Amino acid sequence: MTKTPADESGVPTDAGTRIAEALRDQLFTSDLSVNEFLLVKESGFHPVGFVMGSSIFHIGMQMRKWGASQELSKLSEAMYTARELAMTRMEKEADELGADGVVGVRLDVNYYEWGADAAEFIAMGTAVKAENGQSYRNKKGAPFTSDLSGQDFWRIMQTGHVPQGLVMGSCVYHIAHRGLGQALGSIGQNVELTNVTEALYDARELAMNRMQDEAEALGATGIVGVRLEEKSHQWGSHTIEFLALGTAIVRTAGEVELPKPATIISLDG
Repeated sequence: MTKTPADESGVPTDAGTRIAEALRDQLFTSDLSVNEFLLVKESGFHPVGFVMGSSIFHIGMQMRKWGASQELSKLSEAMYTARELAMTRMEKEADELGADGVVGVRLDVNYYEWGADAAEFIAMGTAVKAENGQSYRNKKGAPFTSDLSGQDFWRIMQTGHVPQGLVMGSCVYHIAHRGLGQALGSIGQNVELTNVTEALYDARELAMNRMQDEAEALGATGIVGVRLEEKSHQWGSHTIEFLALGTAIVRTAGEVELPKPATIISLDG
């Protein structure tokens, strides 16, 4: 892959210029809504800048058996590595801003007409810094990342928990085609397609387990906001990616007084 011109920090030159100007002028950018901005401030943090990372990745090919369900490990690795590159570059921008973390992270995949076998993986969010001067960086010394909204970030902080990282697990799986005999044998009948059930179950479990492994590496005590997404991308109906995403959190305080439900509802308004 051709490297984007970058300064010594590894941040692309144009992004480095934007970050330097933001630091000089003390001007932040953010994709937070007004309510989210207020709640992030209420949590003891302030935005320092909108950060992003991108990776345009060529997705390779892998042979598959028409009648066999199997993980396509080469494709799983490609989808994971591309997202990880985008996430790492976003974290690097946050690091350059002196941030403690990134909230409201979004992970997108874009396809373009000029590259049917390539995809752009992009991560973006708002970098934030603690106002009390305390470091909230994770176990690896990097800014934490989280896909929680400003409202949910406020709620988590009120419980004495702190985000550690946006964790993910990916699995690209080929679902076997049914043979002619199997198809004919089930015509007009209510019957479970056990081989398909098992294949989908195994694929989801692989994605979930990989997400949990990432959380354990961060020393997390739990994962909140878990989503299990299914995407066929451009591989056709019998090849599916299962992507597990969630925010790993850790308990950092003793007993806390939780906010009253009525207060939470009014803050969402």
